[in-house]
Amino acid sequence: MSVTDLPIVAMLRNRMQWQQTRQKVLAENVANADTPGFRARELKAPRFQLDGSVAAASLPGIGLERTSGVHLAGSGQAAPSEERTGTRFEMMPSGNAVSLEDEMLKAADNQSDYQLASLLYRKSLQTLRTAVGR
Repeated sequence: MSVTDLPIVAMLRNRMQWQQTRQKVLAENVANADTPGFRARELKAPRFQLDGSVAAASLPGIGLERTSGVHLAGSGQAAPSEERTGTRFEMMPSGNAVSLEDEMLKAADNQSDYQLASLLYRKSLQTLRTAVGR
């Protein structure tokens, strides 16, 4: 079994690949901000199975598991967050629905998420190296 086959490493690798693709989509949205009739696009976030592979859309994602009685029980629901499903501004006369402010906020969020995933990936590999004595 390869190190990259471990579930946590596979999930982090898949997450970083998704974030790279999302960054490209967000950059295309910004680049086409002046294109008449252009609508901003977004990628659907991946959902992972316990083995680290990407789950199909109809399958549930990773849930919380209480492995010990001394652990705090989680509710299984994410913390409330600001939804940016649509633009906060009116559509331009050209029919363009791209808000540069929203796209730049999404790009900044995506960049910080990618940095976190890459840090976790690197630390996971360092921990594995330490465990095998390197």
